[in-house]
Amino acid sequence: MKVGTLGFDTSCYTTSVALVISGILAYDGRAPLQVSKGKVGLRQSEALFQHVRNLPRLVEEACDVARRESCDIVAVGASAWPRRMEGSYMPVFLASSGYGRAVAAALEAPCLEISHQEGHIAAARWSSGLESRGGFLALHLSGGTTELLSVHDRFEMELLGGTGDLNAGQFIDRVGVALGLPFPAGPDLERLAGHGVPGRVRLPVAVSGLKVSFSGPCSAAMRELDSGAGHADMAYAVLECIGRSVGAMCCEGLRFFRAQELLVAGGVASNYIIRRILSETIEDQLPGAKVYYASPEHSRDNAVGCALLAWQMHLEGMRESREEGKE
Repeated sequence: MKVGTLGFDTSCYTTSVALVISGILAYDGRAPLQVSKGKVGLRQSEALFQHVRNLPRLVEEACDVARRESCDIVAVGASAWPRRMEGSYMPVFLASSGYGRAVAAALEAPCLEISHQEGHIAAARWSSGLESRGGFLALHLSGGTTELLSVHDRFEMELLGGTGDLNAGQFIDRVGVALGLPFPAGPDLERLAGHGVPGRVRLPVAVSGLKVSFSGPCSAAMRELDSGAGHADMAYAVLECIGRSVGAMCCEGLRFFRAQELLVAGGVASNYIIRRILSETIEDQLPGAKVYYASPEHSRDNAVGCALLAWQMHLEGMRESREEGKE
């Protein structure tokens, strides 16, 4: 009989369930939350309602795969907080943690509650091929987070820097909605930017050491739009600004902490323009550093990292049991 683990994640804009069988991803189901045209987000109560509505179908699909594969679920991983720190809380994660605990109890399996950020880092490390379990820096770039972290272990991360105002995803969404794009605006802004001319619109880069700001660049973008800037050129300028900004911050972090590896995770980090500019910036300033990117589909909010961490917990439990049996 095969064994596997389930993962649950209910972020602000995606419901996701994943199944890992013998360490291999067997199911990755996602349902994006619906946002009305012209809106720049959902209230937590609205998002939570949609997660509760989406989860049954995704769980049923994952369990169907497990049955077809004759797989026993031996552990469950569920996101319970945005970050592993005191006071970190968002109501949307009540859905994933609640479902995870309930399914684990029904299966008589352990449930590992993790942070949404830990899930992102785990999925990125797995899909990028980065072998280090710790000792590297990570850039978490998403709708709700723009942070530079020092990763010591799977559950031990130190915040080094990031934004003090808007996150990169908020910058994208505010300009995107102003351009008439649906929310979340990331994918459509990326497509629009493909038709833009680099350099035709330039937005300021506001970076000081390990701190980055996007409120000033966002205001500058709105002024450019009011002055008649082309939509495609503006889309490119926003992504270029983000790439240059986080590139400068990451170079400073890698240099100061004498690190050689940078892992990039989060939904915004799936953008090819941001990736290209970030890589070019680091290669130019720190030729010896290596940048690892999650695959685009596993940069975005997903439960894969939760299922992978639960699988690692299962393996460690098995090793401990064997070692105790030898004593």
